[in-house]
Amino acid sequence: MPSRLSGSSFYHAREEVKANPESLYEGSSSYAISFTDQAFLLRPELRPVRLQLELLKAELIQQELGIESTLVVYGSARALPGEQAERNLEEALRLREQNPDDPAVERAVRRAQRQHELSRYYEDCRRFGQCVTDHNLAHPDRAMTIVTGGGPGLMEAANRGAAERGGRSIGMNITLPMEQQPNPYITPELCFQFHYFAIRKMHLLMRARAMVVFPGGFGTLDELFEALTLVQTGKAKRIPILLYGSEYWKRLVDWEYLVDMGVISEEDLDLMDFVDCPEMAWERICAFYRLPKGKKPAPGATVV
Repeated sequence: MPSRLSGSSFYHAREEVKANPESLYEGSSSYAISFTDQAFLLRPELRPVRLQLELLKAELIQQELGIESTLVVYGSARALPGEQAERNLEEALRLREQNPDDPAVERAVRRAQRQHELSRYYEDCRRFGQCVTDHNLAHPDRAMTIVTGGGPGLMEAANRGAAERGGRSIGMNITLPMEQQPNPYITPELCFQFHYFAIRKMHLLMRARAMVVFPGGFGTLDELFEALTLVQTGKAKRIPILLYGSEYWKRLVDWEYLVDMGVISEEDLDLMDFVDCPEMAWERICAFYRLPKGKKPAPGATVV
């Protein structure tokens, strides 16, 4: 039983709300307690307060659940699992056989071929999530919980890999007109929903000890270049930033041209590295932090 000499002298806000007596003015927005008045909280002038609440809610929950270090995985929301991409391609090719001269069908075949090509990254990302989670379960004192943007595609793949190994993973979803539903592999108590991109991006990086960036579009590029800028300018600590799929990233961005034009320095290229298999990505992170490999050592054993 808690001591009457401990705790605050003030009543909890929940108790205050319950104890609030009915009034002649019940139902009037002006009379409602401010923090229970949704219409008031949604006013444009309250945006700074909403930003603070969005930052604080996810922060407190992660503290309570012991999330100290994370490993961020970015990538396209449009990547499909291998089996689904294979089925889509087979269906598109059948349609082309039936309609060989239809330009729309030809475009559909091209899309299905690209999706099939992208699907290999889904399987690699899933495997990477498994690698990280195997380490986390073997070495909980040196765990880096997988965190993604919480959506489908490559985000789903990383969360799925963690779930398949029986480990926790985080999803930081955001309300969007499309692709806004969280994937089903996120640990339920670590599935967050954000309204503000800025706060979501801050949470994705606040506990990040490494970042693996799979092929993606505008959102992935936005996250990558923001992280590179933060580290380059000294606003964030140096962490491994791994670009997964060297062929994709070297074709997409002419990194050497940026150096040749003088808009970045030669040493800025050292802020990132290219990897092409899940195990290679995990090895680079292990080397950076000198993480133990394999099973957890026996009690009293020395970890090098």
